[in-house]
Amino acid sequence: MTRLGFLLDSESCIGCHACTVACKAEHDVPLGVNRTWVKYIETGTFPDVERHFSVMRCNHCDDAPCISICPTNALFRAENGVVDFDDANCIGCKGCMNACPYDAIYINPATNTANKCNFCNHRIEQGLEPSCVVVCPTHAIKVVDLDDPADETTQIIARGETAVRAPEQKTLPKVHYRGADAASLDPLRTAIAGDGMIWADTTAHHPTAEPDSPDVVARTVYTTAHQMTWKAKVSSYLVTKAVAAGMMAVAALLVLLGHGGEQAAVGVVPPVVAGVFLAATGALLVGDLKRPERFYYLITRANPRSWLVKGAVVLGAFAALCAAWFVAGVGGSVGALQVLAAPAALLAAATAGYTALLFAQCEGRDLWQSPLVLPTLLAQAATAGGAGYAVLELAVDGPDPAVVQWVLLAGASATAVLIAAEVLGRGTVHVEAAVVAMTRGQYARRFWGGGVVLGLVVPIALASVGLAADWGSLPAALAGISAVAGMWFYEDSFVRAGQSVPLS
Repeated sequence: MTRLGFLLDSESCIGCHACTVACKAEHDVPLGVNRTWVKYIETGTFPDVERHFSVMRCNHCDDAPCISICPTNALFRAENGVVDFDDANCIGCKGCMNACPYDAIYINPATNTANKCNFCNHRIEQGLEPSCVVVCPTHAIKVVDLDDPADETTQIIARGETAVRAPEQKTLPKVHYRGADAASLDPLRTAIAGDGMIWADTTAHHPTAEPDSPDVVARTVYTTAHQMTWKAKVSSYLVTKAVAAGMMAVAALLVLLGHGGEQAAVGVVPPVVAGVFLAATGALLVGDLKRPERFYYLITRANPRSWLVKGAVVLGAFAALCAAWFVAGVGGSVGALQVLAAPAALLAAATAGYTALLFAQCEGRDLWQSPLVLPTLLAQAATAGGAGYAVLELAVDGPDPAVVQWVLLAGASATAVLIAAEVLGRGTVHVEAAVVAMTRGQYARRFWGGGVVLGLVVPIALASVGLAADWGSLPAALAGISAVAGMWFYEDSFVRAGQSVPLS
């Protein structure tokens, strides 16, 4: 058996970038993206300053989260242990980029597919070394067979003379560093120099550690920028499916409470609204793909381990149930609605909540790993369902408005408690950096003004006053509109902040 890996000897590296150039030439890598790159950091204070070099690339992990999340098996493990990819299978979902804890994957602007270092596997298969190994003038890059105890390089690793990046992620990386400064392998221990160092390059949305922080022990003077992957379309998808799930969950609740005979408000309109928002959810998901014309690969080339695939199955089952509910509602069959109520509630919860399991596969984004994500999504669905019914009651006679207002108030209140727990709780340094970006950084305005004030304070106040004063449907409808609008701002800040922590 063979398990190939790299030993990157930072003590020998001179920062010449020959490996980067050779990689670009070998694989025709476009400008602006890299499969391998060299990071420079500086430690010390003038005149006692040292510069350290570290080569960055895919770690070909033994437990590779990018393989698990890839919905179409475009990323796979070759027989020699290398994590390779197949452009022909990639739909450009970008899930692998969020799953990778090392910023090693990028979208190739020429093909709109995910690419990364593949160990020059086409050369390995011909008995040749990777191009970066061939050109390195100091032999700082070495191929190692981790299953060969006689290999001299393997023995260096076995003696504990090396380190790996982000070992806490437990991906079992197979790229080992010898002599690398610890700050070079941990981007949160460096700060981008703010004194005009023209070579420093970092992703604009990535926050950097405060220069006077006790955790900062070095300055980053050269690195490469990395792409933010999931943006407004993903934030919007979280809201549209919350509305779809919430409407059907509330409809199921009303049936179980004995309101199944209210044909329009319970049997007909909810599945129509849910269907519209499910269609919007599908359009957003397909529209966010870099290769949308390949969306059907989710079915024809499906990886059953990926929650992108499982989520598509959940959405499909939920759509089928909405159709069955609509037929029963049009036919006035209260008995059929009663039979469908429990499955509708379960599938609504699955539709609202499966994204928590998808986010859990995004191991590079610690903020998204929180156990509070699932209950927050469920609480948001309750809020969205109450909001949808509150607006609906302006046009259609429905159940007691107080029931709807209580659902909206309970959902918004639970969401507020869960978000507060998320923000005030402690987690990894990556979680805390993301929370800072969300609450005090560049996403603070949309979080506080949109997510908290518009999405929670205003709806809770309006719903509470409406219930206490019995003002009818209008305050509840306004509360619902405010809640759904604010939900988008919160989700957008959460999605972006989770990606704002530098990983390389």
